[in-house]
Amino acid sequence: MTTLRIEIDGMTCAGCAGRAERALQAVPGLADAHVNFATRSAQIDPRKAALSDITEALKSAGYPARQAQVALSIPTMHCASCTRRIEDRLMQSPGVVSANVNLATRSADVTYLEGTTQPQTLAHAVTDEGFPAEPVGEDTNADLSDRQAEEITHTRRMTMIAAAMTLPVFAMEMGGHLVPVFHHWLHGTFGTTQIWTVQFALTTLVLLWPGRGFFTIGIPALLRGAPEMNSLVALGTSAAWGYSTLALFAPALLPEGTRAVYFEAAAVIVTLILLGRWLEARARGQTGVAIKRLIGLQPKTARVERDGTPRDIPISEVVQGDILHVRPGESFAVDGEVLSGASFVDESMISGEPVPVSKTTGDTVIGGTVNGDGPLTFRATGVGEDTMLARIIALVEAAQGAKLPIQALADRVVRIFVPIVMTIAALAVAGWLIFGPDPALGLALVAGVSVLIIACPCAMGLATPTSIMVGTGRAADLGVLFRKGDALQRLAEVCVVAFDKTGTLTQGKPSLTHLSLASEFERAQTLRLIAAVEAQSEHPIARAIEAAAAEEGLQIPTVEHSTALPGFGMQAEVEGHTVLVGAARLMQREGISTDALEGDLRTLGARGETPVFAAIDGQLATLIGVSDPLKTNAKAAIDALHAAGITTALITGDSRATGAAIAKQLGIDHVEAEVLPEDKLKALQALRTRHGKVAFVGDGINDAPALAEADIGIAMGTGTDVAIEAADTVLMSGDPMGVLNALRLSRKTLGNIRQNLFWAFAYNAALIPVAAGVLYPLTGQLLSPMLAAGAMALSSVFVVSNALRLRNVRPVEIGGTP
Repeated sequence: MTTLRIEIDGMTCAGCAGRAERALQAVPGLADAHVNFATRSAQIDPRKAALSDITEALKSAGYPARQAQVALSIPTMHCASCTRRIEDRLMQSPGVVSANVNLATRSADVTYLEGTTQPQTLAHAVTDEGFPAEPVGEDTNADLSDRQAEEITHTRRMTMIAAAMTLPVFAMEMGGHLVPVFHHWLHGTFGTTQIWTVQFALTTLVLLWPGRGFFTIGIPALLRGAPEMNSLVALGTSAAWGYSTLALFAPALLPEGTRAVYFEAAAVIVTLILLGRWLEARARGQTGVAIKRLIGLQPKTARVERDGTPRDIPISEVVQGDILHVRPGESFAVDGEVLSGASFVDESMISGEPVPVSKTTGDTVIGGTVNGDGPLTFRATGVGEDTMLARIIALVEAAQGAKLPIQALADRVVRIFVPIVMTIAALAVAGWLIFGPDPALGLALVAGVSVLIIACPCAMGLATPTSIMVGTGRAADLGVLFRKGDALQRLAEVCVVAFDKTGTLTQGKPSLTHLSLASEFERAQTLRLIAAVEAQSEHPIARAIEAAAAEEGLQIPTVEHSTALPGFGMQAEVEGHTVLVGAARLMQREGISTDALEGDLRTLGARGETPVFAAIDGQLATLIGVSDPLKTNAKAAIDALHAAGITTALITGDSRATGAAIAKQLGIDHVEAEVLPEDKLKALQALRTRHGKVAFVGDGINDAPALAEADIGIAMGTGTDVAIEAADTVLMSGDPMGVLNALRLSRKTLGNIRQNLFWAFAYNAALIPVAAGVLYPLTGQLLSPMLAAGAMALSSVFVVSNALRLRNVRPVEIGGTP
């Protein structure tokens, strides 16, 4: 585990996130910590600093890490040494703050940082130590959106309470201005002092009850010298309330003509900002819909054989090696290998591909996918955090918490924004007091409060992370996994896309189509020796040769010794013969002439088939032709990339003739053939020098260095784990059109981020001067603090709502462009 995701309390604006991030970065060893305001979380490297230092830094900054506790039942614990072993094991678990093991009660109380681990994971850690454990009273399948739902409920309740108390205040004050008859009746019947007293009482309740969070968070931040959004609201409403209270109870302290109350402004400001936070919370709840959908794919129970009898048990109790039964229409609980039965499985929720996949004995199944019309029995090979679904969720969460380079400008602005706003507010007050017409004090108050309230760094902070959350979530829906969040931005900037051939543009299921023999060699004997050598290789071409030998009923001999020759082929000792199998360059390296079969080699190249030479005891024995059909959408993907202005390239270890033939069929712009794995890096560097940023698409172990070297590495999810680990982006379906989907989502997300950032900056740049009163000479009016509060609240809602539009991004259709 290289990163730890911890959840943080107390952040209410982007400024908070910046301060929390700087507090973490000040901890020795945590210079690369990142805080995400949208997810209220931070990503850190747990190996680089003590957890106690991290939690203390956040606590001192006023943004404590959210902690949770769980009790573990450990009935087999029997001595003090057991408690020490268990305690040490728990403290070594990522995210654990403290662990107290009690021998008398056979239990452990564990405190951990929320978001870093789960109770069941901790129980498994203790069980692995040799002491079976289980959480006490924990529902390990609890809905992870409960906390979000609680936030929405709380903000809605506070908004409703604030609105109920604000409405009379607003009606008494503004209603009188809008309807003069109502004003005269109200003040004539009850008296001005009595009306202002009622407004004072209701506004005070609004500030002390639903609005108290602005003060409990904002004032301490102000006193620490780190003011944030809550500080601005607290200052603005306090100024309006304090001035009004003075005008009501001590009017003699104010200059003549300045006695007025602004209780309605303070109450309405709190209500509107709470309304904005409620709407924002609801909108943010929708940004994580992809994660919720993925989590919801996994069933709660599994039908597992216990003592020879299938029975339903909680999924948390399934262990690797269990035999599971899945009936038609049910979801697979975990990853596994089919033992018996045949069916079609709907894997669209993982790969994005709508066509069901045939499954029979020996095939793999993925947890969360849906069985078709046939019962299957399978053995669990991946459970808990080792399932593909769990890994996908982890990848999406990691990408959603990433910080893109484009956010750097917003971060720099947010860092100094609140102090600048407070300075502008102070200058506005001073300006109106010095140069304003009578009553200057009242006008100065309105201008100062409006500036404080209208400023909204929240929109700046939300602009990038909300778009990333929705964009990467939508990508997961379409079978595109951005393993690294910044891949979103880098992919949008690529100028050339280079492809590997086998398994990327082709189906990766080649078949033997041609076999030419040199003189003195017999087909059956030659093929069986070559098949024995290829049985030691993992390459798809090797499978084709093996299959051809099996179809001819040949007995495959035992290999005495074999050596892989990366980029060249294989060498082995079989039945006393030295056999070489590989590309033409292997024969050239060994000094073996291929002239006798040169004509056949040209024919294979012209047909786009892959040539494989074999030599036995130093003599050229045969030339084999292997055909690997192109993937259905390969040509459409290349055409769509060209339509999007992207240059395409093919980098392959195949012969030049084969590479040129494939490129001609697909319309690829540039070909690099007969390339060794280490030379793929040079080919990529040359493409980068000539065209600009380059993406490389591959699927094999030998593609891993190129995937890592490219500006963006895109791995086929149908490929090897090594390739997937080296890539920045994974296409779960293995369809080349997935490159277009990834490119479209990247461009759409970057465009969405730019829209959000433009709105956030333009909003503040335009309205702060208006709030300060620059239009007063033209209009004779100042911006009402209530309108300022409404505009401020809506700015964040606008940004989040705009990000949610990414949920509607459609996959690229054949003939379409990103």
